[in-house]
Amino acid sequence: MRRAVRTLTALSLAAVLAVPLGGCSMAPKYERPSPQLPVNWTSGAASQPVLQDQAQANATLPDWRQIITDKPMAHIVELALAGNRDLRVAALKIEKAQAQYRIQRADLLPKINGTAGADMQRTPATLSGAGVPVTTRAYSVGLGFSSFELDLFGRIQSLKDAALEEYLSTESSHKSVELSLVAEVATAYLTLAANREHLALAQEILATERDSFEIIRQRLDFGVSNELDLSRAQTTVDTARVQVATYTAQVTADENLLALLVGMPLAPELLPAKSLAEVAPLLPVPAGLPSEVLTRRPDVQSAEHQLKSANANIGAARARHFPSISITGAFGSASNEINGLFKTGSGLWSFAPQITLPIFQAGAISAGVKVAETDRDIMVAQYEKAVQTAFREVSDTLAQGTSLAEQAEAQSSLAKATGTSYELSTLRYEAGVDGFLSKLDAQRSYATARQSLISARLARTSNTLTLYKALGGGWGN
Repeated sequence: MRRAVRTLTALSLAAVLAVPLGGCSMAPKYERPSPQLPVNWTSGAASQPVLQDQAQANATLPDWRQIITDKPMAHIVELALAGNRDLRVAALKIEKAQAQYRIQRADLLPKINGTAGADMQRTPATLSGAGVPVTTRAYSVGLGFSSFELDLFGRIQSLKDAALEEYLSTESSHKSVELSLVAEVATAYLTLAANREHLALAQEILATERDSFEIIRQRLDFGVSNELDLSRAQTTVDTARVQVATYTAQVTADENLLALLVGMPLAPELLPAKSLAEVAPLLPVPAGLPSEVLTRRPDVQSAEHQLKSANANIGAARARHFPSISITGAFGSASNEINGLFKTGSGLWSFAPQITLPIFQAGAISAGVKVAETDRDIMVAQYEKAVQTAFREVSDTLAQGTSLAEQAEAQSSLAKATGTSYELSTLRYEAGVDGFLSKLDAQRSYATARQSLISARLARTSNTLTLYKALGGGWGN
């Protein structure tokens, strides 16, 4: 018995250890595609060199906790990272992919199982050779493994590599969701602050318009104004009321969106102030970043892992052209009595290697290789598109940033000019130099300019967030 066990163990170990677990890989050598990209970022102004020196080649963006300097906003982002349901789903997908990779990796090692069984049979006298009923009993216990494949040509190793890349791709997708969530929560926070400022301004304008309406009504009573002036004043009051109602609803919608992103209702003290100007500015994007930073974008990394997975699948498909060797073995003890299972002479063992050589498969294996190669080519195109899309998003955001900075500066100047015009028109109307229509036009222009200035500042700040997101850095990379 012991000699049989040693024999089986030696044969099994020799068969397993004689071949490296990875075998010889049939997968093509992986080379990262290099899609053609412009030398410079397109920013709408004079383009700056992408790479200025060797130190810039390894440039990285700061973490989002350094980018978002406003403490209340950073706190809400932290809450969203802990409670957002989309991010939770992405994290669970990582756990699933990791488990699938471990399943695939386990195929590289033999699976040993313990067995125990009993077989009892009675043969009637008419069928037994002795002419009397015969009862037989057989008991057995043992250890063994079945159909363990020796990975001589790397088929299982290639499948394991493909599963690993799928897992890494899922992990990169999780980072992409996290990056998008941080930018989305911060944008929603800024939008809520801006709309609260819009609402406060609309309420201020409404109060001013009502005061103006009362003054004109009193002037009408004294015969200084006319019915037309009063009707025009009423239109400004009603317009302001519409604006107040609109922004009140918008603020509520913004609060609901922020609560959804965070994954929980938000206490009033966590919500932003009523003015966008009270929110601390974001850290500006470093200048002179190279285009290589785009390869660290989570979605680009995910696309590359998908490409590597498809490349590994080619190796698994090619390996099917070659023989496969599997081994089944077992050793243990058997007896017709339970108490005799471990006595001397009750040992048994089996060792059954098997080789399978494909001879005629009607082109199925070659077609499988062609499918795997086509999948790889598809992933190459998708990777190149991901890089090119990332470059376009950065260039578009840079161009918009240049324009938005000019718009915000011009809008600020316009708000000051219309404010001065409104003050002068009011004085001229009260002095009887101009009619109420001139004052009304100046008043409407000033209100519109102030509302537009809030929107311009929001767009400029949101553009900075979009640029960080497009560059793919600053979020736990």
